[in-house]
Amino acid sequence: MDRKKVCKKSSAKKKMMSIELKREIIEKHEQDVRVVDLSRQYGRSTSMICSVLKRKESIKSVTPAKGLTIISKLRTTLHENMEKLLMVWVTEKQLQGDTLTQTIICEKARAIYGDLLQQTPQTSIDEASEESFKASRGWFENFKKRSGIHCVVRHGEAASSDMKAAEDYIKTFSDLIKAQGYISQQVFNCDETGLFWKKMPNRTYITAEEKMMPGHKPMKDRLTLALCANASGDCKIKPLLVYHSKPQSI
Repeated sequence: MDRKKVCKKSSAKKKMMSIELKREIIEKHEQDVRVVDLSRQYGRSTSMICSVLKRKESIKSVTPAKGLTIISKLRTTLHENMEKLLMVWVTEKQLQGDTLTQTIICEKARAIYGDLLQQTPQTSIDEASEESFKASRGWFENFKKRSGIHCVVRHGEAASSDMKAAEDYIKTFSDLIKAQGYISQQVFNCDETGLFWKKMPNRTYITAEEKMMPGHKPMKDRLTLALCANASGDCKIKPLLVYHSKPQSI
């Protein structure tokens, strides 16, 4: 019997409350319904009922956005400030060419939230959140929608290459070499490639503005190598290493 009671209590704590339900609780309390009775009626702990009543002014002022039927959590100024600072950080990291994964962004969100919470007056902490901010998967999905960040796959040069045209040119080039009388030792090829000096995931999150830029290519933390050799393979030019070029050197 005791186990069942514990299970009921724990499940009651996990139940989410919509803004509409919170307003209903506030209205009944203003009609002199006791906290204990509200707790029993709605199957919530007395501490949760008290938490709702403490925040009744901010809950009353919430206006659901168009098309939104249920709000389960109240977004506070603390959350909004955290997300604004997080977007500044995301933009800075993007400009530096760093890779941003969901885990990295969520960890930074928790850190920023913790810093802001420390700076919040003690009287405002209860209003900031019913429970500690966890930067959950659900929050991250909603943050993506609000901020416009997108997940992109990093591609190399091969992703945009015209493979059919390259295959067709092999015969054309071979005929040209024969017609001009060149030997394999005289035919050289020079091309550039990227040197990734540290391992990077193939996916990263970028801002909406960066995604919409024409000819988009995610920023990469890489160096550029110029390689050159002849067709016979007996003459290989020493590779040319180019650091981050502004403007592009090659």
